[in-house]
Amino acid sequence: SGTISYQMMSLRCLVLEASIAENKASLKRTHPEVWSDSPNPYDRKRQDNCPVGLKNVGNTCWFSAVIQSLFNLLEFRRLVLNFNPPANAQDLPRNQKEHRNLPFMRELRYLFALLVGSKRKYVDPSRAVEILKDAFKSNDSQQQDVSEFTHKLLDWLEDAFQIKAEEERDGEKPKNPMVELFYGRFLAVGVLEGKKFENTEMFGQYPLQVNGFKDLHECLEAAMIEGEIESLHSENSAKSGQEHWFTELPPVLTFELSRFEFNQALGRPEKIHNKLEFPPILYLDRYMHKNREITRIKRDEIKRLKEYLTVLQQRLERYLSYGSGPKRFPLVDVLQYALEFASSKPVCTSPVDDLGASAPASGTFTSPVQRSVIHKPFTQSRIPPDLPMHPAPRHITEEELSVLEGCLHRWRTEVENDTRDLQESISRIHRTIELMYSDKTMVQVPYRLHAVLVHEGQANAGHYWAYIYDHHQNRWMKYNDISVTKSTWEELERDSFGGYRNASAYCLMYINDKEQYLIQEEFNKETGQILVGMDTLPSDLRDYVKEDNKRFEKELEEWDVELAQKAQQEKLLSQIPRAPAPSPPSRTDISKHLKEDSVQAINKALAEQEDRGPEAIMDTVMLTPNMQGIIMAIGKARNVYDRCGPEAGFFKAIKLEYTRLLKLAQEDPPPECDYRLRHAIVYFIQNQAPKKIIERTLLEQFGDHNLSFDERCRNIMKVAQAKLEMIKPDEVNMEDYLSFENYMEALLYLIYAYQNNKELLSKGPYRGHDEELISHYRRECLLKLNEHAAALFESGDDQEVNNGLIIMNELIVPCLPLLLVDEMEEKDIVAVEDMRNRWCSYLGQEMEPNLQEKLTDFLPKLLDCSTEIKGFNDPPKLPSYSTHELCERYARIMLSLSRTPADGR
Repeated sequence: SGTISYQMMSLRCLVLEASIAENKASLKRTHPEVWSDSPNPYDRKRQDNCPVGLKNVGNTCWFSAVIQSLFNLLEFRRLVLNFNPPANAQDLPRNQKEHRNLPFMRELRYLFALLVGSKRKYVDPSRAVEILKDAFKSNDSQQQDVSEFTHKLLDWLEDAFQIKAEEERDGEKPKNPMVELFYGRFLAVGVLEGKKFENTEMFGQYPLQVNGFKDLHECLEAAMIEGEIESLHSENSAKSGQEHWFTELPPVLTFELSRFEFNQALGRPEKIHNKLEFPPILYLDRYMHKNREITRIKRDEIKRLKEYLTVLQQRLERYLSYGSGPKRFPLVDVLQYALEFASSKPVCTSPVDDLGASAPASGTFTSPVQRSVIHKPFTQSRIPPDLPMHPAPRHITEEELSVLEGCLHRWRTEVENDTRDLQESISRIHRTIELMYSDKTMVQVPYRLHAVLVHEGQANAGHYWAYIYDHHQNRWMKYNDISVTKSTWEELERDSFGGYRNASAYCLMYINDKEQYLIQEEFNKETGQILVGMDTLPSDLRDYVKEDNKRFEKELEEWDVELAQKAQQEKLLSQIPRAPAPSPPSRTDISKHLKEDSVQAINKALAEQEDRGPEAIMDTVMLTPNMQGIIMAIGKARNVYDRCGPEAGFFKAIKLEYTRLLKLAQEDPPPECDYRLRHAIVYFIQNQAPKKIIERTLLEQFGDHNLSFDERCRNIMKVAQAKLEMIKPDEVNMEDYLSFENYMEALLYLIYAYQNNKELLSKGPYRGHDEELISHYRRECLLKLNEHAAALFESGDDQEVNNGLIIMNELIVPCLPLLLVDEMEEKDIVAVEDMRNRWCSYLGQEMEPNLQEKLTDFLPKLLDCSTEIKGFNDPPKLPSYSTHELCERYARIMLSLSRTPADGR
C-alpha cells in the first residue's frame, strides 16, 4: 500500500510539473497588453454601481480573471475583507516572511475594498501584482501560468489564515477557512499487481483532460477510473486499475481543463481547440463514495448499452454505406436506382445525332461526304451506331419486369423499415444513457456554475477573461480587464465550449447550490436590512476607500477647473488686440499670462461691481447670458456670503437671479431683444411652467461646472450641486409640463421648418440648419401625438375617441407622406411603421361595434402607402417685413450683441 501511495504521488507530481512546464512555455506573449488611462477622469468614472474592473498593468489579464472570479464569491470576499493580520506578525519565521503572504493579504484586502466602494470605473492592482511577480521570478514580458498562479494564491491565503487560526485556537485543532472553502477529499480504491489498496487524498483544483471527450461528464468519468476496473471486483487478478470516489466535496469546486499538449515532433506546445460542453448545473452524485455501488451498477449498464450501441451502429452503417468497392452508397438508394433502371424503356439514337450533327435514319451509315463534316475524334471512334439515349434493359419481358419490380419494391421497403428501426433503437439507447443518472437519488448534489475563465489565442500567445454569474440579478457578466459588461449564456457558450475561433474555457468554477452562504449578502443584525457597498467594509478599509474616492473627486474637480480655465483663456485670447509688434510674445507667454490673470480679472470685476455696475464683468470677460446673470447675483450676495457662509450666499444669489428674470419676463421687448430666446427661465415663466421645473433649471445653472472663477463661486456651485442630488427623478418630470397642446402647436412649426430648411440647404450647405435635428423633433412630435391619440381611442368614451381620430386625421395622417418621401431617412420609416402597428394591434381585440366601425373606417387612411403629399393646416402666420426693415433689425441686433446694456440684460 505504501508503494502504491508513493507511486501515485509521484505520478501526480509528474503530471503537475508537466502541466506547469507546458503552460509556462505556452503562455508567453509577444506583445505586452497594457491599458492606458484616459486623460479625462470622467471616462474613468464608475456608472450606476456597475462592477469595478481591473486595470491591465502589463500581461495581467490572467490576474484579473482569477481575482474577479474569487471576489464575486461573497463568502470569499467576506473572509478576505475581515481578515486581521495576526498580532505576532513581526515574530514570524524568516521563511514565512519570504513568502510574502501577509503583505499580499494586506494588498488583496485593499484591492477588494476598492472593488466594493470605489467611484472609479476600474482600479489599479499593481501593488498586489508586484508581490506575485517577485514570487514567480518572472519578467514583465511573460504571461503567468494561470494554474500555477491560482495554486500559489490559494497556498498564500491558506498560510495566512493558518497563522491566524493557530493564534486564535483554544486547545482545538484550528480550522482554516481557505481549506474549508476550496479543498475536498477523494478515496482512491484500486488493485496493483493483484494487491488491493485504498488511499484518501486531499485535492484543490481538480485537473481534467479535454482531448477525446465531448462533455464534462465524459472527462470526469475518465478521471475517476484508471486502468482495468474489472479487476476491482475480482479476488484473483493480476490486472491493475483504480477508481476515485469523492468523499468530501468543497463548497467551491474548481476544474482545470488541460487544453495544451506538447507536440513532440515540433518540439512545442499546442492548444487543443476541440469542443467540450459543460452544464450550468452539474450533479455530482455519481462520483460520490456513498453512491459507489449504484454507480458501479449504472456504469456496467452503460457499458453494456454502449457495446450494444456499437453493434447497432455497425449494422446501420452497412445499410447506409453499401458496397464492396471504394465507393459506397445507401442501400435504399441502390435499390431505387435498380428499380428505375429496370423500369426504363430503351430509346436508341446515333451518337452523332445526340451531338446535333446531321445524320441519316437509325441503323444506316453516312456517306463519305456526310462524314467529312463530323469532327475527327468521332470519325475515329468505334461507337456502335445504335445506343440507348439512357441506360435501360435491352431485353426484358413484361413478366420479368413485373417480378423484378415487385421484388425491388419489397426489398426497398424492408431496407427502409430496417434502417428506421435501427435508427430508432440507437436513439432510444442514447436517451437511456443520457437519463441513466436522472433519477431522484442521483440529483442530490447540485453544483451551479459560478465562473468560467476563458483563454483566447494559441499556445504561444493569448488573452484571458472571465464570465461570472451574478446570482442576485440572475445574469451573466463578462469581466475583461477594465471592461465589465452584461452577457448571456449564448455568448458564454460560444466563447467557452471551444471549436469556435480560438477561444475556450480553461477553468470552471462551480459552487454548491445548496450552500447559500457562499453568495448570500450580509444583513445588519439590528435592522435586518441588507448591507451594500461601503457598509460591508470594516472601518479601516472604509477609511481607505474614502481617501481614494476623495483623490478621484479632486481629480474630477481639477479637470473641471482646467477645462473652465482653458475656455476662459480662449475667450480672453480672442480679445487680445493683434497690434503689430517688433517681437510678439510667444504662445507660451500668452498662455501663462492668461492662466495667471483670467481669474484675477473676474475677481477684480466683481470687486468693482458696486462702483461701476455689472457691466464691469461683461467688459472684462465674454460670458453667456446665463453665466452673466449668475456671476452678477453671486457678486451682489457677497456680503451675505462673507457673514453667513456659502449656503446663505447661495440662497441670496438665487433669489436675486430669479427676481431679475421675473422682471424680464414681465416686460414686452422689441423682437430683437426677445428675452425668451436668451434665457430658458424667461420662456418657462411666460409659459407658466411648474415652479419645480423653474427651480430645477436655476439649480442646474448655479451648479454649472464652469462656475469655477474663484473660491466663492466654487463653493456656491457645490451647494447647488448638493441640492440637485437631493431631487429625485420623479419629482421633476419635463414630460408633465409638455402638454399635447404644445406638441400639436409645435408639429406645424416643425413640419414647415423642415420643408423650408430643405429648400435653403438645396441652395448651399451653409444656408440652413442641421437637417437631422429638425427631423428628430418632427418625428418625436408625431410619435407623442400618435401615442396620445391611441390612448384616447382606448378610453372608449365617444368624445375622447373622436378627439383621438381628429388628431390622427388632421395632423398625423397628412404628415406621414412627408416622412416616407425620402427612403434614406430610415428612422422616419421605422417611426411610421411603429405608428401603424400600434393601430393595427387593435384588429384582434374585442371592442364595441361603434369603435370597430370607426377603426375600420380610419385604418385605410393610415395604411395608404402612397407618397402623395396631402393638404393640412396652413403654416403659422409670421409677421412680414420689407427688406429695408429686415436690414434695420439685423443692424440693431448686431449692435446689441456688441455691447452689454447697463442693466445687465
